[in-house]
Amino acid sequence: MASSMNLSLTDELRAFVDSRTGDANLYATPSEYLRDLIRRDMQSQSTLAHVMKGLDDLAQGRLSDKSILDIAEED
Repeated sequence: MASSMNLSLTDELRAFVDSRTGDANLYATPSEYLRDLIRRDMQSQSTLAHVMKGLDDLAQGRLSDKSILDIAEED
């Protein structure tokens, strides 16, 4: 179920959002644009969490002889 959220923007931010949306742009509406930004941020956070876990594994000496291709084939 979708819920709504009201958002206050400065005039500068609103003008930028408006410049990214509309018939001549990739996003038809400001809501569509903002939802995509949020999804991209969620993906970035997920990627960052994986990188941080990998760095922790390195710091803790948890290493593998497998290549990235070997690991990818396991999934």
